[in-house]
Amino acid sequence: IRTSLALLQARGRGSLAVSGSLRANHGVACRARPAPPAPVPSYRLRRGAGPRLAPPPAPGFDIPRAYSLAVCPSGPRFSAAKSEEILVRTPSKTQSESLVVCDVAEDLVEKLRKFRFRKETNNAAIIMKIDKDKRLVVLDEELEGISPDELKDELPERQPRFIVYSYKYQHDDGRVSYPLCFIFSSPVGCKPEQQMMYAGSKNKLVQTAELTKVFEIRNTEDLTEEWLREKLGFFH
Repeated sequence: IRTSLALLQARGRGSLAVSGSLRANHGVACRARPAPPAPVPSYRLRRGAGPRLAPPPAPGFDIPRAYSLAVCPSGPRFSAAKSEEILVRTPSKTQSESLVVCDVAEDLVEKLRKFRFRKETNNAAIIMKIDKDKRLVVLDEELEGISPDELKDELPERQPRFIVYSYKYQHDDGRVSYPLCFIFSSPVGCKPEQQMMYAGSKNKLVQTAELTKVFEIRNTEDLTEEWLREKLGFFH
């Protein structure tokens, strides 16, 4: 009987508690206990090469460039390089269901396509917002000949915005290029439902615009020419 109980426990079928004594036929009166819940999956940040997770496991969680993410079913936390311990919580069902992915308005898709192939050499920007009622990413404003420092003054301080920015980038060696940047402005203090809607729609908009240089700011004051040149420096 003890051997049988041990086998049941080893196979993860729950545990049994003896609630009576042995009977004449060697039977046992037992009460089943529910098996312990399975551990919630968590994630390990691994230093160095390896596949990176995109999008991040939860809105607002940015994975450092030097780390890759791996699923670990055995525990709720684990350490990264240099004994750093980072807890990453798996999004709850409620969070997943509330994450809204908005479509991109058809006229905006066409405008973004033309913007990618513009021949003008000055700085220009397309600012986009989400129409909450229609659940569409729509055009907010178009700007020509605008510097990064001027662009930040056009952004609301308490509302998210998407920006596609064509920037005249003068390299240290004298070369000039015109990178197309996607900037997600998500200021601290925005309404949580707004942040969720914009965060859920960002990747689809990036794919629609076919952009690879994707940045995020949490404070509009961070958008400066120095900041942008530093970010673009990683691509050159």
